[in-house]
Amino acid sequence: MKGTKFLKNTYSSIDRRSQYVVVKIKKSSWKFWAVLAAVLAVLIVLIVRLTRPEPVQEEIPIVVTETVATQDVELYGEYPGTIRAQQFVEVRARVEGYLERMLFEEGTFVKKDQVLFIIDPRQYQAQADRARAELERNKALAQKAERDLNRIRPLFEQNAASQLDLDNAIAAYESANAEVQMSQADLTQDELALSYTVVRSPISGYISERHVDIGTLVGPGGQSLLANVVKSDTVLVEFKMTDLDYQISKARNVNIGQKDSLRTWDPYVTITLADKSVYKYKGLVDFADPQVDSRSGTFSVRAEMPNPDHELLPGQFTNVTLLLDVREDAVVVPTKAVITEKSAAYIFVLRSDGIAEKRFIELGPETGNMTVVERGLLPGERIVVEGFHKLAHGQKARTV
Repeated sequence: MKGTKFLKNTYSSIDRRSQYVVVKIKKSSWKFWAVLAAVLAVLIVLIVRLTRPEPVQEEIPIVVTETVATQDVELYGEYPGTIRAQQFVEVRARVEGYLERMLFEEGTFVKKDQVLFIIDPRQYQAQADRARAELERNKALAQKAERDLNRIRPLFEQNAASQLDLDNAIAAYESANAEVQMSQADLTQDELALSYTVVRSPISGYISERHVDIGTLVGPGGQSLLANVVKSDTVLVEFKMTDLDYQISKARNVNIGQKDSLRTWDPYVTITLADKSVYKYKGLVDFADPQVDSRSGTFSVRAEMPNPDHELLPGQFTNVTLLLDVREDAVVVPTKAVITEKSAAYIFVLRSDGIAEKRFIELGPETGNMTVVERGLLPGERIVVEGFHKLAHGQKARTV
């Protein structure tokens, strides 16, 4: 009973307090609610601002640009070449005989018509003397025939000699003159053979070592090659170009090996020596083979190269660089600025308003680190040379 009474008293106390709170709230001012609403609003605004992500600012890529310019572009081709002497003459014995003397030092410079070898001349001297004597005898017979004809002719006019006598005299005179001419030809031939026993240098140049020894039988029945004389103050550089090179040259109206007064340049060549140094003189192309070798698809080209110091030796192999063409006022761009995709090439052009434009271009030949642009660019435009990988067509960019 006591417990039950305690619970009833407790519930009565709680109920009286709740009623008190409710009465208090009801009696509270409307200002309280206004303040509470304001506090809640401020809290909500702070929570929203603190939890809201910051706006992402657009990042403008930085690029490096260059202004498109024009310049004269020289296009070169490189080919393996061979040095050849301008004149390479074999000194040979033209008559048969024993070699008696050698009148030069091997490897030295000899002048034209300088005596090099002496072949035993006695046999040819005797033949020349015999031909000279035969000529003198025939001249004497011709003079006698002329005198006989001069005697017969007036006698024939006086009817003191027959027609037969006159005809015989005329025939004897003409036959004697023919013999004189034959003897003169024999003497000339024998004297020419005698002169061949003195072997002279056909040109001025450097002579090789002798190919025969003194006392050797030389000439038609023996060893005929005695030495070689090389003229190398000017040498010839020979190399081969491909059929494609020819087609490209023709497309540009450049005829390799032919002079053109309308050109402001000449197709000159430079050569690289064995020590990788560049030869100090340049040569000009003076000949191109008019036909292509069907087996190799190439044609021969020749250039003339000064060689006053004899640095170049015939037979040397060298690397030839040939000026193929000069593209005047060509539009050129750095090769690194060109982007190639499949079969097309493009470049980024930065407009005056800072917008990058993807421009497709037609490429020409490359020279060094530059590339010729045939179509698609104009001088004065700005192109992106570094940082283009960060760009897209129509995107804004700024330059360093």
